[in-house]
Amino acid sequence: MQESENSPAKRSRRHVLGLGAATAAGGLGLGALAFRPAEEQVEFLTQKVSRASKPSKLKITDMRVAVLDGVPFTSPIVRIDTNQGISGWGEVRDDADKRYALELKSRLLGENPCNVEMLFKRLKQFGNHGRRGGGVSGVEMALWDLAGKAYGVPVFQMLGGAYRRKIRLYTDTTESSDPGEYAERMKERVEMGFTFLKMDLGLEIVQDVEGAVVGKSLWNGNLQQYDGAPGGYGMTEHGLTMVQITDKGLDAMAEYVEAVRDAVGYDIPLGMDHFGHFDVNTAIRLANRFERYNLAWLEDLVPWFRTDDWREITKAVNVPTMTGEDMYGLESFRKLVDEGAVDLVQPDPATAGGILETKRIGDYAREKGMAMPLHYAGSPIGAMASAHIAAATENFVCLEYHASDVKFWNDLMAGGEPLLKDGFYHVTDAPGLGVELDEKVMAEHLAKGEKLFAPTKEWNDSPAWDRTWS
Repeated sequence: MQESENSPAKRSRRHVLGLGAATAAGGLGLGALAFRPAEEQVEFLTQKVSRASKPSKLKITDMRVAVLDGVPFTSPIVRIDTNQGISGWGEVRDDADKRYALELKSRLLGENPCNVEMLFKRLKQFGNHGRRGGGVSGVEMALWDLAGKAYGVPVFQMLGGAYRRKIRLYTDTTESSDPGEYAERMKERVEMGFTFLKMDLGLEIVQDVEGAVVGKSLWNGNLQQYDGAPGGYGMTEHGLTMVQITDKGLDAMAEYVEAVRDAVGYDIPLGMDHFGHFDVNTAIRLANRFERYNLAWLEDLVPWFRTDDWREITKAVNVPTMTGEDMYGLESFRKLVDEGAVDLVQPDPATAGGILETKRIGDYAREKGMAMPLHYAGSPIGAMASAHIAAATENFVCLEYHASDVKFWNDLMAGGEPLLKDGFYHVTDAPGLGVELDEKVMAEHLAKGEKLFAPTKEWNDSPAWDRTWS
């Protein structure tokens, strides 16, 4: 039987003969190859193999950070460079300090980034809850990106493969003093393709309604929960504020939920967040008032570390409870999960410890029958890190998308299709995280006083002895 001109055997022989013809002019033909030293034979036969990525020889040579603004908050982007010309991208938690990542540089230089778990265990002690977990998490993301690029596989594949390739997103909108206007904005999100919504509904929205709130005068009439003034309402733990919501206040808040349900219907799951700072009893009253709207969850009613308070609320209400965005490491989640203190866990990969640690949290929750949404608010780098976790974790529900009003968000990516399509991210087979950033566009959106990946030699050395045991 005559071989096809395009058969594998024909293509193979053409390739080798072509190499022979090409190299004969340089003094080495196929006939002579057999008599050359073994290392020259290997060099010849592998001359078309890419040498840009030899995973076992990969070494970290540099780490730099560029702080973006308005994506929608500040986002410190980590870039780890190597001796083979490939770089890995990571992202520190939104509104965190870039130095949380830079202090880790001296512990990384000269190391092989493919040893992700070993390096994570070395760095883990330098992270903590809230934004302090951002440095370790962002670096860990960049290590996974490098490992995927070195081996030519997407991160989700290194985590065990995909349960899904389409990653469902949930989104919210800005607050309004008019329930009808707020509901219309939420409806517009559905028209954009989103199939899961979350409301930010805090005391600030009803605090000026006469008789809605008890205790406002204790805080000079300012119940702004994100006011960072020391000793102010925003920096005082929930159970210590002596603030309560009256029935009139609950009814005023319920007008917003009612309006949204009227606008989007009940096919769309609807969560709630950012309530403000008040005690357990008020939290239970609020949950019972909103039970009729079949909410997907009530988020962060009290601080995450108040396990007893969470358990009391969860057992008293018929609305799912959830926390986790400010928790660092699997250990912190174990207590909540083991004690059934909440119905859902929601880690933020940029605080929780990065990609693998967040998957571990999800897998642990799965053992107890808990689902896992993911919190996230930043650039396409952290978004895709979260998407790979979502793809590889069975009990994933939905991932936060907080950039609906950021016009340049997709422009940050270098080429390719937009990440977001009809309310989903689509995870591809591209190696690593599968995205690269356009540094020219990044330069247009740097935070005030920041430079684009400026040298960081001052972070190259550390005199510290890091071991935490004797």
